[in-house]
Amino acid sequence: MSRAEAADMPDDGAPRTPDRLRRRASRLLSQLCMRSDRLINEGLAEADARKWHYAVLASLEEYGPGSQAELSRRSGMHRSDMVAVLNELAERKLVERAPDPEDRRRNVITISARGRRHLRRLDKVLDDLHDVLLAPLEPDEREQFVRTLTRLLDHHTGPSGPA
Repeated sequence: MSRAEAADMPDDGAPRTPDRLRRRASRLLSQLCMRSDRLINEGLAEADARKWHYAVLASLEEYGPGSQAELSRRSGMHRSDMVAVLNELAERKLVERAPDPEDRRRNVITISARGRRHLRRLDKVLDDLHDVLLAPLEPDEREQFVRTLTRLLDHHTGPSGPA
């Protein structure tokens, strides 16, 4: 149990977080995000992967080859961090780099067959972890939860959303 979790529990085990905090969506999202990150990071680490590995491989699988800058935009990863992730993936032979025929200064990154197999394994790992994370929800509630989160995120990150 983390310190934050322990702080919410008195000696008798009943929650002691003030109700006004338990009703704040921002606090609930923040608390759930911390727990989700821990669960996902630990689960992926057991599969010898990280979240950014999955993001890059999923982007390459879904949208095809791309430059480092394209992969950065697709995955939401900062460009300076992308180099290290691509180095890790290339070292494991999960992606391949080749000079861009239209601009020799740039590389095109492609997912390898080994990378596709690894991505399928990570999909299974994440499916299992999401089952743990969303365990109290029924399947239709899970789908609605994801739709609601997607709608909120799109609103706040889309072209017309708040900065």
